[in-house]
Amino acid sequence: MQEVQSIDQKIQNPILAPMSNNDHEQVVFCQDKATGLKAIIAIHNTVLGPALGGTRMWPYENEMEALKDVLRLSRGMTYKASISGLNLGGGKAVIIGDSRKIKSEALLRKFGRFVDSLSGKYITAEDVGMTTKDIEYMSMETDHVTGKPLHLGGSGDPSPVTAFGVYMGMKAAAKKAWGSDSLEGKAVTVQGVGHVGQYLVDYLAKEGALITISDIYEDRIKLVSGQHNVNVVAPEAIFDQAMDIYAPCALGATVNDETLNKLSCRVIAGAANNQLADEKIHGERVREMGIHYAPDFVINAGGLINCFSEIQGYSSEAAMAQAEDIYNTTMRIFDFAEANGLTNQVAAIQLAEKRIQEVAKINQSW
Repeated sequence: MQEVQSIDQKIQNPILAPMSNNDHEQVVFCQDKATGLKAIIAIHNTVLGPALGGTRMWPYENEMEALKDVLRLSRGMTYKASISGLNLGGGKAVIIGDSRKIKSEALLRKFGRFVDSLSGKYITAEDVGMTTKDIEYMSMETDHVTGKPLHLGGSGDPSPVTAFGVYMGMKAAAKKAWGSDSLEGKAVTVQGVGHVGQYLVDYLAKEGALITISDIYEDRIKLVSGQHNVNVVAPEAIFDQAMDIYAPCALGATVNDETLNKLSCRVIAGAANNQLADEKIHGERVREMGIHYAPDFVINAGGLINCFSEIQGYSSEAAMAQAEDIYNTTMRIFDFAEANGLTNQVAAIQLAEKRIQEVAKINQSW
């Protein structure tokens, strides 16, 4: 490793403070000039167990944008693991760069060495811009990886399980909005048809939903539109569509001031992380608009569930059964929010934090 810097939570860092409230346990900056690797690993909380979260590769405009993203994502992983009842903490990693241009075996293996240097405190997996082959390269340098290919004894691509969990959460939100969880005839707009989005479209098509899709990559559009009868719209036109359900399955912060002035949906339920640009402001506005928002870290937990199952001894049946229970978890959050006058986002966070606090007491008693 050529360059590595770790920031402990005890250090009052002026850059981290406004974005994380200094509540992250550890943030590691990784750089290797020989391979072109520039990455950040953020470990948010390990009260429940080792931090597990995927590695995202994206062409961030600058390091500050990447840092802000990884801090938000790792925090979401903490809540995702907690609300799902998993004995895992929250962490995330981002590699700065275009995965279609600079990704290489050497870069990924070098990143694997950085992961290995954390001695199991952080376990990585697949995320945006990554594949099971990339995970295979990382696994050559570290055992602290999950979501490995089937031929290596792993669970393979977690995207189908993630999509199934989103589908379950969407059905729960539909039940709350319309009194029935049937999606037949519902106009669903899926923004982003990558690994998770395309599997979500499969589930929606089987149930008879009216599907509109959009993506920045033409090859993804061709793949999905060749398999299903879908309406295709340009990325910039997606929020102008008449829809019952908006399913963001690309990057975060798409529920914001501008889009809420356009959205006509009754439900927001998708796979993207950090969909609310501002949790408090936009969470409250969504509620005022009568939109039933299924918190992203709740309904996109299927991939984490699948990866945790691999660590324990993989069973696809067990992983799918636990992902199916996302329906019940989502309904529990809706009921808790309504009973306590909270937004769905705040309700989900409170329930997740409650479990962490309770387990922390058990840990302290040893």
